[in-house]
Amino acid sequence: MKAVITVAGKDGVGIVAKVSTECAKYGINIIDISQSVLQDYFAMIMIADIDGLSVGFTEFADRMKALGKAENLEIQAMHEDIFNSMHKI
Repeated sequence: MKAVITVAGKDGVGIVAKVSTECAKYGINIIDISQSVLQDYFAMIMIADIDGLSVGFTEFADRMKALGKAENLEIQAMHEDIFNSMHKI
């Protein structure tokens, strides 16, 4: 199974490192990553393999959201099934 993880906020040192470290902490493998900085704003989207997730997905999503709050970022983790359902015509 996969998840889509998005990050947005003011640019700063170590954002990718903090998010990827948090993913690794819960057994998540990052498959693909794209990031961009537009003026002072950072945006990133990651596709992650969650087969090795060591906690429930809802708990992981809540922890990522908490990391975002602590770092003044908006971080959202969405299961691929929900993402695909939202973008299906």
